[in-house]
Amino acid sequence: MSIRLKDYQELLDSLSPQLLENLHSSWHEATKVFSARGLDNYLKGASALKSLGKGDNLIATWIDHAPLVAKEIGEDTIPDLVQNALAMASKTSGGVIELVLSTAPTAANRLGDEALFRSYLQFLNTLVSQAPRSMRPMLENLEMLFSQLTLGGLRRWALWGAHAYRTNYPEQASYFSLASKESLAMLQKERKGTLFIDVQRRINMYLRALWARDFFMRPTSGDFESREGYRPFIEGYLLHIPDAYDDFVVGETKLPGLEVYRAAAAHCAAHIVYTNEPISTESLNSWQMAVISVIEDARVETLAVRKFPGLKHLWAKFHIITADQGSTAGDLLNRLARALLDDSYSDNDPWIIQGRILFKMATERLNTNLISWDIGIQLAHEFMARHIGFAPRSDILTTPYRDDNRYIWEFEEFDLDKAMAAGYNTTKQVRKYVSAVELANEVEVENAGDDAEEIWVLDTELFPYEDMGKSFNELEGKAPLSEPYHYSEWDYQIQLERPSWVTLQEKRPKAGDLQLIDDITLQHKRTTNRLKFLLDALQPQGVTRIRKLEDGDELDVNAAIRAMIDIRMGQQPDQRIMMRSVRKVRDISVMVLLDLSESTNEKVAGQEYSILDLQRQATVLLADAINKIGDPFAIHGFFSDGRHKVEYSRFKDFDQTYNDIPKSRLAGMKGQFSTRMGAAIRHAGHYLKLQKSTKKLLLLITDGEPADIDVRDPQYLRFDAKKAVEEAARSGVTTFCISLDPKADQYVSRIFGAKNYIVLDHVERLPEKLPALYAGLTR
Repeated sequence: MSIRLKDYQELLDSLSPQLLENLHSSWHEATKVFSARGLDNYLKGASALKSLGKGDNLIATWIDHAPLVAKEIGEDTIPDLVQNALAMASKTSGGVIELVLSTAPTAANRLGDEALFRSYLQFLNTLVSQAPRSMRPMLENLEMLFSQLTLGGLRRWALWGAHAYRTNYPEQASYFSLASKESLAMLQKERKGTLFIDVQRRINMYLRALWARDFFMRPTSGDFESREGYRPFIEGYLLHIPDAYDDFVVGETKLPGLEVYRAAAAHCAAHIVYTNEPISTESLNSWQMAVISVIEDARVETLAVRKFPGLKHLWAKFHIITADQGSTAGDLLNRLARALLDDSYSDNDPWIIQGRILFKMATERLNTNLISWDIGIQLAHEFMARHIGFAPRSDILTTPYRDDNRYIWEFEEFDLDKAMAAGYNTTKQVRKYVSAVELANEVEVENAGDDAEEIWVLDTELFPYEDMGKSFNELEGKAPLSEPYHYSEWDYQIQLERPSWVTLQEKRPKAGDLQLIDDITLQHKRTTNRLKFLLDALQPQGVTRIRKLEDGDELDVNAAIRAMIDIRMGQQPDQRIMMRSVRKVRDISVMVLLDLSESTNEKVAGQEYSILDLQRQATVLLADAINKIGDPFAIHGFFSDGRHKVEYSRFKDFDQTYNDIPKSRLAGMKGQFSTRMGAAIRHAGHYLKLQKSTKKLLLLITDGEPADIDVRDPQYLRFDAKKAVEEAARSGVTTFCISLDPKADQYVSRIFGAKNYIVLDHVERLPEKLPALYAGLTR
């Protein structure tokens, strides 16, 4: 589905010339951040605001600022933003609504999360209902307020002023303009030590430096209702970290909020890295779960400390055992947590000592969380003999950096597929190479699928006793897949690579009717004849002599004789009497990479053939041309069905002769699924880098922009493809794109560079243009 402005003619007709010009100038940027659905919401939002009748400035503000909000936190919040503006229309003026829209990008940037932004919109609705005159001065100072307050702190600061000066409008204006002493005092009271948005990038790099992988963090408003805040937690396989931390102060110990963030993020990351499977909650009571949680925290921290000893010092600083700490269930849990982490801590309680002994005895078995279950159950049972009550809400760990451990428990909503993506391990599939005798004697497992733990593979194909000319694999088997290749992917929003994010497998292409290729050659015979002289000029000519040189390798006898004649005749001789022999050799390797997505099956406008047919025709003509010139070349293709399934086909390799085998493969190629371009470019670059040629050219033929079913942000795969092109360039590979998408001008130059692409407006001319374009690129 594609969105065009002309499809919304009714809206365009209702806009003034100035707004129409504004919309056209903003449309290019809007298409970069919105999907088709997002563009539809964007235009419908403009239409809805137009219906309010509050002037053109309101619509102009929406047109300019809505894409900025989508760029910061995604397009899903755009309907909420326009609904919030419409709801305010009966409570305040159009100028205030303009301020809400114009400051929305600032709020989105500082909050950094969709859920927090929706809570912010909810807060604005509450405030406009209670103190509508406070909106304008507050929004004018919003950037400064968000630089010091969390969303919860802003809410409490604003509602205090709204209640204190409900009917005193001059004082209310002074409060929300930050001009009164009460306002500054409340601001200081609600101010937090360290805001998540200010340290997010540093924490992200800190975790990546430790574990060489990315952990995706999301701020959560832990103090929206009160200053107590939430603990960190892992949910949806994301690290949810409070949006602000006060400095940690206990007695003489004072640690800055940044240290709390580091400790919390490292602890949550350790859970993801070292949790291989969830723990069952079956038959466990709340006390047993609390003890198991403490042991599990100690287990993952011990494993992390073994690899990074400095983490022990970081975490131990937050385990403060005060003199007034008694022997309640909560006190003993905190003392046990300190004892298992810090060997220098001394505690004479028999229960703590027993926990230490059991944990040290299990030191060599910490790779599984079953040991946490075993030790936790035993300690919980021993504690019951003391007859000390346990209150789950009050007997909790006081250490601020530890999460609530919801991630480690197995509940009904546990999703194994998502867990695998986040760090849970499953049994790795093994390929075992066996002989034909072993395979024949093995009992067949009828219900075995592609997820079998072990796959048996023969070194050679197996043929039936009857001479049928085909192997069992050709008769009944599936197309063989290569070992998986894992490639990183660039995430432009966090400006980091997601390591080993995409899985690519090579699949043997199916053969088609060879007659189809012969028909293409015959159909385009006239084009081939027109290109003949161009191709002859590109063929290497062997050794050629460059004459008329003043400095060369040998004497040009004919030129020397002419010079002597000129001297005898009293004329000035030509001093260029030397020559040099030069060997004319083309030193280039070419990879033709075909986009084989589902969209290539669409018919060309006004024609009976598809885009795939045109790609096939053009590739055949180009292959014939390159084969005649003698350049080493390969023809590969790709499509994708999500990041875990990028399929790559090699129709012809560099060391393979261009004969009936690659031709039949080209005849059998089909279009299906999506276009994850970055992974395919990286894999094609892998093969090009193996070539010894001085010049390496990757020629990509595509009919659309990068897209895939698991990616909603249209910018995400564009930036990844751009990064893949840059990586290829650093390896000496030149990437050139031939786009058949008439809208490609909006994005293709940003991916491949201003001079490394061409957009064919007349798609049907591809077979004619491609060989000539190749000649121009490699001349």
